[in-house]
This record gives sequence, C-alpha cells and structure tokens, in this order.
Amino acid sequence: MAIRIGNILLPDFPLLLAPMEDVSDPPFRYLCKMYGADLMFSEFISSEGLIRDAIKSRQKLDFFEYERPFGIQLFGGDEEAMALSARIIDATNPDLVDINFGCPVRKVVCKGAGAAVLKDIDAMVRLTRAVVKSTRLPVTVKTRLGWDDQSKNIEEVAMRLQDEGISALTIHGRTRAQLYKGEADWRLIARVKNNPRIQIPIFGNGDIDTPGKALEYKNRYGVDGIMIGRAAIGYPWIFKEIKYFLKTGLHLEPPPIEERVGAIREHLYRSVEWKGKTLGILEMRRHYSNYLRGFPNIKEFRNRLVQKNSLEEIDLVLDAVVGEYSGEFEANLKAI
Repeated sequence: MAIRIGNILLPDFPLLLAPMEDVSDPPFRYLCKMYGADLMFSEFISSEGLIRDAIKSRQKLDFFEYERPFGIQLFGGDEEAMALSARIIDATNPDLVDINFGCPVRKVVCKGAGAAVLKDIDAMVRLTRAVVKSTRLPVTVKTRLGWDDQSKNIEEVAMRLQDEGISALTIHGRTRAQLYKGEADWRLIARVKNNPRIQIPIFGNGDIDTPGKALEYKNRYGVDGIMIGRAAIGYPWIFKEIKYFLKTGLHLEPPPIEERVGAIREHLYRSVEWKGKTLGILEMRRHYSNYLRGFPNIKEFRNRLVQKNSLEEIDLVLDAVVGEYSGEFEANLKAI
C-alpha cells in the first residue's frame, strides 16, 4: 500500500535518505537516488542564515527535477524567522518542508534550535505552527525520543505536532544526550506508530545498516518506512540491497571494484561541476575512505587520492585501484 505525505505518494515501506550536514549535497543525493532512495532531503538550512541571504544557506536550496520527491529541511528557534524561511522555501517549489528538531550538534543546540527544542514542547509546537501556516507544502518533522533519559516525550510530541498539521514524522531512536552513541531504541518509535490517535506516517531512523536489520525492524516495530543516514555514506547501494532483500529474501552481491570506482568518479565529477574544481576536489576527499572501505591494504591508495589536486591525477589513481583489486582480488575481498 502506498504511503501518502500530503499529495506525495511513496511506495509501500519507502526508504528515505537522511539529511546530513556536509554530506547530503546534490552529487551525493544523485547516487542515492540512482540506487533506490525514495525520498531525499537537503542538508539542514538555518532559518536565520536563509533570511540573511547567507550564500551557503541559499546554495542548499538547490535541487534537480530528478530528485523528486524532495524535501528541504529547516532549523531554527525563532517563530518569525522560521515562518519567513518557509515562505522562501515555498518559492523554490520542493515537494515538502521538513523541520529539524533533532540535530544534537552543540552549535545548533546553543541557538535554541535542533534538539534543543526537545526541552520545550510548547516552543516546538509554536515553531511548527509558524511553518505550517506559512507554506502551501506538506510539512514533516524529524526529531528524537527526547532530550535525555528523563525526558523521553516523543509520544506527546507526535500527537501535538500532528494536531498542528504535520504530514509525517521521522523519529531517531536516541535522545540528544546520547548523540550518536549506544544503540538506537526503537520501542518508543513503535509505541508512537501503534497509538490509535496517530494517523500520519511514522518513519524510524537509527542503526539501519544492513538489509537484514531493515527487514527485522520493519516486522518488529511496524513503522511505515525507514530513514537511512550514515550507512549510505560511501555505500549508496544500501537502498538497492534493502529493497531486493525485502522483496526476495536474498542478498545481492556487493558491488565490484569497477562499480565502486565508477560511483566515485560520478560523485567526483558532479561535485566539481556543482562546486567548482578546487572545492569539488577538496570536499570529495572525505568520501574516498567510505567508498573503498573493506579492501585489504587500501590505505596507500586512499593517501594518494587525498593528495591529488587535479581530475587527471585522481583518475590515474582510480585506474590503479581497479587494476589492483579487480579479478582475483575481488574474490579475496568477499572472503574478508
């Protein structure tokens, strides 16, 4: 059965790509879309930065038609700024607006935004209301279980935000105090989903890094879909592998080195096209180790990749990687 968010129709049990700061840019999203992500979001955008016309905030509004359905994520702690930002986002014509009430990073929390709002549900409600009233688009929210173990208030949050008119809710199964440590607790996510008052889609987030775990959590917790974040970094194939496993019960073979290097090149070339040569090459350096994780004795090649400053030099190193790890080396990798 299709999942509906406002007027957006998603497939049964959709896979969402989490908005990740300094990761979820258009080049990265292209690969995730190509390998099966059903709904994607921008990097989170500061409402204050957006209304000040900050260049970085404005650039994060960029998206392409092939990315649809697509949501732009907003964070902030001031109602007026959130409302004005929602109107700015509205004009760029994405498919939805998502509010971040879950980012645990200190620089965001110190501004009374992100996960900081978990300490004040009334403020969360007011901020949500300001956005909902300021846009014609569906509004969704991403948040956490609560601020800490003593304030896991997600059940109240879900009901009150639904009453304000949000169209879907994504819940990360940790508190702000946990950051990204420890195991995500999906039991409260399931309680929200199973609450008869809750009529909107509930998506779970946290620790889904294998097809087997995706199926297990789908069956155990009954959520409408899952959001995947860190597991997709350097491995966009996770979406395709999960979908195949949910459909057939079988595991796909991991992508061969030729396909991995092809994805690196696609990511690199799109980064250079979107950001310019210098910044595109520089920011791509953080991704090489993730794409090549698990290959034996790969460190030398990674070191060479991050030292190169031209596409031609990087291509030569990537050619060497394929030459080193294709064929018999691929069999060795599968045995690790």
